[in-house]
Amino acid sequence: MQADPPPPDESRPKKIADRIVDAILAGQLAPGARLGEQSLADLFDVSRTIVREALTRLAARGMVEVNTRRGWFVVQPSRVAAREAFAARQVIETGLLQSLPARLDPAAIKRLKRHIAQERAAIAGPDAGERSFMLGDFHVCLAECAGNRLLADILRDLTARTTLIATLYQSTHEAGASCAEHAGIVQALEAGNTALAVERMREHIDNVAQHLGPQPVNEDPLAALRSALTARKSPHPATRRQKEPSS
Repeated sequence: MQADPPPPDESRPKKIADRIVDAILAGQLAPGARLGEQSLADLFDVSRTIVREALTRLAARGMVEVNTRRGWFVVQPSRVAAREAFAARQVIETGLLQSLPARLDPAAIKRLKRHIAQERAAIAGPDAGERSFMLGDFHVCLAECAGNRLLADILRDLTARTTLIATLYQSTHEAGASCAEHAGIVQALEAGNTALAVERMREHIDNVAQHLGPQPVNEDPLAALRSALTARKSPHPATRRQKEPSS
């Protein structure tokens, strides 16, 4: 009797999807970046079926989209989608803080302080991707310290989506301000002042949302083509007529 084939390794699509989200958080995959199935299959040494499963999962999470003729792409969120994502983060992250005990576990505070130190080191360093990743990962780390793995996963996706709008274009000054705001949140938690931590989180997310960067999202996908093909009046019509052959 022939043995049943081994079950598929469900962890492989998840690992590929997680790597893509990490790249978005690090600013290494910009909005609209093409994700070729064969290129990813070669990179991860897997079949295109595995890659397609990973991309399908990311599409369900709102991270990528597929065009039947052109393939897979990182999403290009509209400003409406960006506002919705930031609003969702406000509700989730302030609610998370409000659900914490009066004082967070000392080990959790220590971990958060260590993360702040890593943020500062990344900001001082030359790697913008590391800086971007560490700033976004603070919110995931906070959820993990609160002991809520599900919210950590949700926040990871939401942070990556807002990264596509905001963090990709943060200046070093803005990154430093974000890090200082993170430190203020941790300071309030260490003091057992949950209300202050909630207020500082709300202000922090508002500040990030207000800095969408100098490169606005193009919400009209045909804008460039429309501009190129719009009929223009010749600047020198008389000269043009002189060059036309007589009939």
